[in-house]
Amino acid sequence: QVQLVESGGGLVRPGGSLKLSCATSGTRFVLEKMAWYRQAPGKVRELVASITGRLATTYADAVKGRFTISRDNPRETIFLQMSDLKPEDTAVYYCRAESYVQIWGQGTQVTVSS
Repeated sequence: QVQLVESGGGLVRPGGSLKLSCATSGTRFVLEKMAWYRQAPGKVRELVASITGRLATTYADAVKGRFTISRDNPRETIFLQMSDLKPEDTAVYYCRAESYVQIWGQGTQVTVSS
């Protein structure tokens, strides 16, 4: 079955950086469109970035120019490099294989605070 394991979150000061990872299994990864989502307290889960098997990427306006999504096909892993972090980036970050919309990992907490 499909499994997603996010890691790399933590506490960081405004302006800092973090790199999140999402290890996957059970998908046809090389063909799979993958995405990062986030959910802040009291808010709905929102799409942050996505990457297709052909490496086409999309970003939410709030993170453009600060976040970079990438993938490592042999390792079946995706990444989210986050720079110039802001307090409003505080959220639990999840990855998802877009062919399996009901399946989520446990998420990884990112807290941006001074």
